Amino acid sequence: MRFVDTNVLLYAISRDPGEHRKAERAVELLAARDLALSVQVLQEFYVEATRSSRPDRLPHTKASDLVTAFTRFTVLDLTVPLVHAAMEGRDRYGLSYWDAAIIAAARTLGCDQVLSEDLSHGQDYDGVIVLDPFR
Repeated sequence: MRFVDTNVLLYAISRDPGEHRKAERAVELLAARDLALSVQVLQEFYVEATRSSRPDRLPHTKASDLVTAFTRFTVLDLTVPLVHAAMEGRDRYGLSYWDAAIIAAARTLGCDQVLSEDLSHGQDYDGVIVLDPFR
């Protein structure tokens, strides 16, 4: 299973002509069945998709419907053990808490890949490898 970071979801809804190639790639990725994400990713997607400064901002209803649609993938709930794992990962890898939470969620779900533009492509976090699908 592959873990999907928030930026993949956001590119899938992008109407920015400069992001057309990334939007197509994101839609292609989201057609797969072997994807997973976390409640954190759903929260970040909603907040960023509805942000008032976003040029192609989504209305609440559309963003909410997409969050519901994304639950077709395996979704990891936020738990206290996940928070602790993220804090440990932050310390161990020198990541932000939020990035460490992505790695911890992927590991918890048994994913060996994280699809993300935000983390270092090719970085191996003890068996969880980050791949930038937009390279």
